[in-house]
Amino acid sequence: MRGTDEESGEYLGPSRSQQRREALDVLALAGTLADLAPGQLAKLPVPEHLLPHIAEARRITSHIAKKRQLAFLAKHMRREDDDVLDAIRDGLDAGGEAARQETALLHRAERWRERLLDEGDAALAELLADHPQADRQQLRQLARNALEERKRNKPPRAYRELFREIRDLLGTGDAGDADIAQADDIDG
Repeated sequence: MRGTDEESGEYLGPSRSQQRREALDVLALAGTLADLAPGQLAKLPVPEHLLPHIAEARRITSHIAKKRQLAFLAKHMRREDDDVLDAIRDGLDAGGEAARQETALLHRAERWRERLLDEGDAALAELLADHPQADRQQLRQLARNALEERKRNKPPRAYRELFREIRDLLGTGDAGDADIAQADDIDG
């Protein structure tokens, strides 16, 4: 029986079985991190001092050596606070907060793209009011090219490029909260 001793009030700590389960969870997390592509890993809140160990585990191909390196990585990860490990797990979780924010950003960019194509200069003026650092001429040109592609049934190159520009603009802008509030007004 673990927890607090009823007679002396002394904290006894988690059982060995619980410690082992936690260590195996961290080992599984280390294996998951080692299997990620570098782009996916860059999006996670992984501490800088763990990145060389992850890169080394990715580089090793021998089964036993890789297993040993993963155990070494897990050892370093167990030294981290639970908050850091929880943040990494949340970043990996498809339903986590980071994934929800990314999805919301993509939806806002999609709505802005459709507004730019449907409403034209009125929507562009509103977008530029929220994000004054945007390149007006480039956005207008991409919207014009995307409309032309639609008319001629051409591949949607400018349509995709317009989306990327808007996504980058919304992702770096300080007006993200205003976009969320506006999206809530539109949706609800």
